[in-house]
Amino acid sequence: MRILLWHVHGSWTTSLVQGTHDYLVPVLPGRGPDGRGRAQTWDWPSSVVEMPPDELRKTGVDVVIFQRPTELALAEEWLGGRKPGRDFAGIYLEHNAPQGRINDMVHPAKDRSDLTVVHVTHFNRLFWDTGSTETTVIEHGIVDPGYRYTGELERIALAINEPVRRARVTGTDLLERFARLAPLDLFGMGVAQLGGIENLPQASLHDEIARRRVYLHPIRWTSLGLSLLEAMHLGMPVVALATTEATEAIPSSAGTVSNRPEVLEAALGRLLEDPEHARAMGRAAREAALSRYGLKRFLDDWDELLKGVIA
Repeated sequence: MRILLWHVHGSWTTSLVQGTHDYLVPVLPGRGPDGRGRAQTWDWPSSVVEMPPDELRKTGVDVVIFQRPTELALAEEWLGGRKPGRDFAGIYLEHNAPQGRINDMVHPAKDRSDLTVVHVTHFNRLFWDTGSTETTVIEHGIVDPGYRYTGELERIALAINEPVRRARVTGTDLLERFARLAPLDLFGMGVAQLGGIENLPQASLHDEIARRRVYLHPIRWTSLGLSLLEAMHLGMPVVALATTEATEAIPSSAGTVSNRPEVLEAALGRLLEDPEHARAMGRAAREAALSRYGLKRFLDDWDELLKGVIA
């Protein structure tokens, strides 16, 4: 089938486009947020086709996957007035955990009979108010980067996007505390201000992260970071805050999950000092990630949903 979706989340989309469908991604001059086209730092197959709005108007589409409220209007405009539920199946993919007071966490696709909302974690589904809109959960799936862990550097790896702007949300205020144990190597977007490393191609990023002894996930409020799951796939032991879905993703054999900073510090210290212990936990992390967040399960779940919404 022909699926229209915007290039919003490169890592997530990289997994989805490994499927057997044709994927149309809008492209605009300048490749801004509403028309980035194909990814530039991820490897996408030829089934992903860039398409400007004037071509979309002439193209048949079976399903549109929305990821932002603005895309609902863009789709109607760029598809020549066609609407979800009438001219194509509409899926609203929600990547994020909601922000704000519990009673105000109302989803933009609430009470929509023409859409299906897909959450990426059960935590998100629990917290978002979607009213009468049909909802489901399809957990993340990762394109397996392979076991790459060496842990040769007695350093702590983190991957956080925009840690300065997001501040306490991403646990940026905690980094100074953890840096007393060992040097922190911060990867991601918008990290240069903190001395981090930006704009690495995905393969190089994986190689560099896997050279560090341990992966730290200090984020207070997030859906479930794909960078955390990628680190586990690489064979890294992980230390994380026990927030949102982290307790579901990380078994005790694979790392330490706690909301007590002193517990996390102790876990980091032992992993830094004991390479064999770190390696054993990293192998367990990889096994857990492959079992729950493998690519085949992810694509099978999406195929089942796609068949259902166009039936």
